[in-house]
Amino acid sequence: MDIIVLVKQVPDTEAAIRVSDDRAAIRTEGLKWVVNPYDEYAVEEALRIREALGGSVTVVCAGPARSVAAIRSALAMGADQGVLVSDPALEIADSLGVARALAAAIRGLSFDLVLAGQRAVDDDAGLVGPAVAELLDIPHVSLATKVEVQGSEILCEAAADGGAKSIRATLPALVTAQKGLNDPRFASMMGIMKAKKKPVEEKDLVALGLSAADVAPQSRVTGLSFPPERPPGRIIQGETARDKARELARVLVEEAKIL
Repeated sequence: MDIIVLVKQVPDTEAAIRVSDDRAAIRTEGLKWVVNPYDEYAVEEALRIREALGGSVTVVCAGPARSVAAIRSALAMGADQGVLVSDPALEIADSLGVARALAAAIRGLSFDLVLAGQRAVDDDAGLVGPAVAELLDIPHVSLATKVEVQGSEILCEAAADGGAKSIRATLPALVTAQKGLNDPRFASMMGIMKAKKKPVEEKDLVALGLSAADVAPQSRVTGLSFPPERPPGRIIQGETARDKARELARVLVEEAKIL
């Protein structure tokens, strides 16, 4: 089974984020970059399916040249090869533009299944995976917490309104991974060394038969801002536990007005 995994390079979730002067983006200087955590679930699931059924795992990423590090991280986990779609026009592309570039890259590859994270933790849009499926005209299952290949079909369990639902789709299909699908493995030292020698092909839009107009943004960020700071906490005073409970009840009723 030939599997494609979509990955994205995002800022480390523990990084201190700073907004740019024009408030339309974040400042990238000095940021540590990592593989999108949800994409790691997708990589792990692809590796498990390959181990069970044979085949290959190809990692596809759209982003600037530094994004090759995200591909190498997936290769170190055990993926076979990578494709980096890098073009200046993608630097301002929105989710749809990125999806168009990824779909074009996938069309040139052999695949039975496409896996991706259910969303990227930098923009939280959750749009690229479904858009790629639509552009490829293949079935799509979101928020999968269990994936089982059954012949020419795939059976998925997915999160739904606090519960779960079972969805069966015909292959080829695209599935987005949710937390709980698996526990991603750590790359071994041998895996890291092997990853340096695994092939990573770089393509621009022209090589994919696209132009800058094809990925031109249909939406734009008008402003970024941090949420307002929370007011400091308040310590309820009192001589005894009963006094503190009485004062807490008063504050909730008279001041906070939530009781």
